[in-house]
Amino acid sequence: DVQLQASGGGLVQAGRSLRLSCVASGFTFDDYAIGWFRQAPGKEREGLACINNFDGSTAYSDSVKGRFTISSDNAKNTAYLQMNSLIPDDTAVYYCTADKTMHIATMLRYPLLNDHWGQGTQVTVSS
Repeated sequence: DVQLQASGGGLVQAGRSLRLSCVASGFTFDDYAIGWFRQAPGKEREGLACINNFDGSTAYSDSVKGRFTISSDNAKNTAYLQMNSLIPDDTAVYYCTADKTMHIATMLRYPLLNDHWGQGTQVTVSS
């Protein structure tokens, strides 16, 4: 079974940084793309960043481009989301996903098409 475990959330002040981790198991990590998404109360789930573990290509939403960086360590079966210059609007539950067949741009744009989701990790940014 595909399993994804997101962690690293917490309470931070605006302007600070956090790094989220997504540990994967149950599948060949190199063959999959990993995505990061978030959902704030009362809002739709939003795609943030995706990475293709096979070729290392990445895609970002305009809302986080330049502030967030996605990466992965194939040897550790782990993907990361480095979040810098956090703002209160970044407050949400953050999720990671895995998909084998979709292009990363499609993963990003259509969250609900992602097949596998981990449990979320809460990020709260205070002003």
